[in-house]
Amino acid sequence: MPIVVKLGVMMAERNVKSKDLAAYVGITEANLSLLKQGKVKGVRFETLEKICEFLDCEPGDILRIGRRVSDQPD
Repeated sequence: MPIVVKLGVMMAERNVKSKDLAAYVGITEANLSLLKQGKVKGVRFETLEKICEFLDCEPGDILRIGRRVSDQPD
């Protein structure tokens, strides 16, 4: 099952700008954009911790297990 990244949704709910979050976490806005799109192979725990700290959330609030169409019951 794929991992679904809900970071963009959480940022919108918190009214947080990518520029501010990227600066706090210590990553580029380009890398944050890739993370928001789910186009990364992994994320460091330190990065995830800082994102959650800034957004006042838990990792499960921004990372979910998605289901493929073929995985859903008939």
